[in-house]
Amino acid sequence: MKKIRLFALLATIPFVLHAQGPKPIVNDTVWVKGIPIVLVKIDAGTFQMGATTEQSVAASRDEKPVHSVTLGSYMIMQTEVTQELWQTIMDNNPSPLKGSNRPVHNVSWYDCMEFIEMLNAVSGRQFRLPTEAEWEYAARGAERSKKYKFAGSNNAEKVAWNAETLGGAELYYVQQKMPNELGIYDMSGNVWEWCSDIYGVYSDKEQTNPTGAEAGDNRVLRGGSWQTPRSQCRVSCRTNAIPYERREEYGLRLVLE
Repeated sequence: MKKIRLFALLATIPFVLHAQGPKPIVNDTVWVKGIPIVLVKIDAGTFQMGATTEQSVAASRDEKPVHSVTLGSYMIMQTEVTQELWQTIMDNNPSPLKGSNRPVHNVSWYDCMEFIEMLNAVSGRQFRLPTEAEWEYAARGAERSKKYKFAGSNNAEKVAWNAETLGGAELYYVQQKMPNELGIYDMSGNVWEWCSDIYGVYSDKEQTNPTGAEAGDNRVLRGGSWQTPRSQCRVSCRTNAIPYERREEYGLRLVLE
């Protein structure tokens, strides 16, 4: 009887199975009001940004020309910002599709700025949005890159919730697909992720720590979403939006210097 009762009790406890894959090179965890923010260290390095050969004919005009980018080291979140973390910091949850371990969504670039300001005040750390180059370098697997089309695979079904994935036309909990070479999850699909950059055309010149266009209105988003075709979940795919626009596809992940 005791065993039966124990099994019955366990069956009522919700849990999330994390997809297995490479472990991060270095983890750091920042605890904020009891919520862990798990970070993966990205070492300084140089990579080819944009429509590299594995992106094939799917690449758009704004992913060209391919250009060399050198970045300093930084830490990036292992997952998108979850609704639990947003709720803890902001005391609200703008997400239409609720779930504490789902990515927060329906947030504008300006909403993200407000969230980061409050998070930094609470944590005493200096979080920020990634630059577009930082985002792409991490998505490609940095120094561990295997030159995949998507973040962790050439098969979108393994790494990306998108409109063409079986059962993927819905916002999913984080860490349910395979991670990329660095152990980072969901950089392809689930939600578009805001970057800090002003959107602009690429240059073929070598760059060091680029921060986007010098002038303009729109901000960059990366990674595709559960509502986009798999082609928009590629590591070099770009889109942009006005910074006060909220869409249920829009979310974020953060970096720490």
